[in-house]
Amino acid sequence: MYTPPAFREDDPATLLQMMRETRLATLVTTTAEGLLATPLPLYLDEGEGSQGVLYGHVARANPQWKALPLAEALVIFQGPEAYITPSWYASKQEHGKVVPTWNYAAVHAYGPVEFFEDEDRLREAVTRLTDLHERPRAAPWAVTDAPEAFVRAQLKGIVGVRLPIARLEGKRKMSQNRPEADREGVAAGLRESLSEADREVGAMIPTAAK
Repeated sequence: MYTPPAFREDDPATLLQMMRETRLATLVTTTAEGLLATPLPLYLDEGEGSQGVLYGHVARANPQWKALPLAEALVIFQGPEAYITPSWYASKQEHGKVVPTWNYAAVHAYGPVEFFEDEDRLREAVTRLTDLHERPRAAPWAVTDAPEAFVRAQLKGIVGVRLPIARLEGKRKMSQNRPEADREGVAAGLRESLSEADREVGAMIPTAAK
């Protein structure tokens, strides 16, 4: 990932938090058949491996798990993003030498990917992933709420994904390269947007008030 120094994010705790906050990631593998990619939810086991291990699953009918990876796999965690209009820059009024851009946060995780079919491991992965996303609900649904025979049949239709993280790349492009007045204008413009995603990015713009 191309990352100018101003936008580079190296803090391990911040990178892991950004990954946890991304509900849907994209698994990319390089195979003899070319690049293969699958959007999928993942959970991070921070207690396993030197940098944590990612777990999830793909449909058994998905050809990605059968294609031998020729190199490390890549998991893309795309965080908050927003279009930035030059109209928000104070610099526009001064000299007009401004152009549109995009602000965003992203983490790329690399490592060797393993696909597994063991029922016990699949059940654990599915259970942990389900619990993670059901936990905030007032009445969380659990895998054990479904009939056992049904659950076992569903497990036969998926293949597990395990990726020990070998390295991480993080980028947080939030107008850090702009003058303070421009950043203030971007933050104010995004705060007024009707888009919740825009407002989320606006709160991430570094200004003198933060």
